[in-house]
Amino acid sequence: MSHPIQILPSLLSCDFSRMGEDIAMLESAGTHMLHFDVMDGRFVPNISMGLPILEAVRKATSCHIDAHLMIVEPERYVEAFRDAGADSISIHQEASPHLHRTLSLIKSTGAQAGVVLNPGTPVSTLEDVLDLADFVLVMSVNPGFGGQKFIPGALHKVRQLDQLRSQRNLTYAIEIDGGVDHTNIADIATAGCDWFVAGSSVFRSESPATAVRGLHARACSGRQILA
Repeated sequence: MSHPIQILPSLLSCDFSRMGEDIAMLESAGTHMLHFDVMDGRFVPNISMGLPILEAVRKATSCHIDAHLMIVEPERYVEAFRDAGADSISIHQEASPHLHRTLSLIKSTGAQAGVVLNPGTPVSTLEDVLDLADFVLVMSVNPGFGGQKFIPGALHKVRQLDQLRSQRNLTYAIEIDGGVDHTNIADIATAGCDWFVAGSSVFRSESPATAVRGLHARACSGRQILA
């Protein structure tokens, strides 16, 4: 089961001094989901946005907010991020030794539960929790910084996840994050991806709104090939 294609602009790449204006502009371009990266300087070598900024974003938009927790002990903060306005919350396989428990906790808050794989982590590590996940996020760069180049091996993981979804009659969405742009998004969609996080390719373009529309069109063309 595939899901409607969604482009998720990554707020980590926006101009923080005009975040509200950028969000309004993206909504006018047809954006329905926003990606919110949370980094703690421990699980990844960077520190980024936290709860107060999420609360401000929630007040500024009706878009679905997808909170990606790149932090150690994510289970300690699930309820706080849900209360701050996250509609979906994803945790890293590498950061959570009790995946089943933490995914169940996320779902108990009413948020969609996602699990994330770093580039060096195989899909096989998720086989026993796929039936619990609402979505699986494949990292196509090493997490921690924006603007990195796409790692081609991520396409193989997307294909594996799409195949497992079909074989086991599961309904999780497949998301990708890292180096997604107009040159590769059609191929990623053809591999079976549904949600595409885009940071630099949106916010470093001359027109972010035009970039979002263009990425969506190219992803849809790849989905047609898949069909």
